[in-house]
Amino acid sequence: MNIKLTTPAAVAAALAGLMTAAPALAAEYVQAPGSVLVFATKYDGEVFTGSFPGFDTRLSFDPAKLDGSHLEVTIPLAGAKSGNSDRDSTLQGADFFNVGKFAQAKYSASRFRALGNNQFAADGTLELRGVSKPVTLTFTWTPGAQPVLTGKATVKRLDFGVGGGDWADTKTIPNETAISTKVVLKAK
Repeated sequence: MNIKLTTPAAVAAALAGLMTAAPALAAEYVQAPGSVLVFATKYDGEVFTGSFPGFDTRLSFDPAKLDGSHLEVTIPLAGAKSGNSDRDSTLQGADFFNVGKFAQAKYSASRFRALGNNQFAADGTLELRGVSKPVTLTFTWTPGAQPVLTGKATVKRLDFGVGGGDWADTKTIPNETAISTKVVLKAK
């Protein structure tokens, strides 16, 4: 196809047509200070919580055009802190995170759904201990100069081999672990 653009109006019309055909790019964000990623579960009926300091989030997001959105989170597992040094060293060991072999977990999502009232769902994949499984993160989006993503998910630890062996008994440690996050963002 050979189109001759002989007048400035024809060139402008052609450019306008190309611009409307191209998908709009989502805004690019990186994690800012003040962000947290925490987990909660039970051990022998007693609730305990922990955090993953040093996690890193990259987000492309436009709440009006979800098709171009993408989320990447990298979680260094050796830094997991639960307020108990014995438990923390157990978490790093072969029965749980096995940080000697699997230093980090990764979560990525490229399918987003609007749930209404600034609520969204990111249908993604968590890679943990060499296993990849679907995990949905539901979150609230608070726009602004430094937008905030506040989210939660449930991870079934046994699906990833976390807490195997003697720790596989769900009466001692439930299979479901609650994950919550508050990610403060800044433009990339």
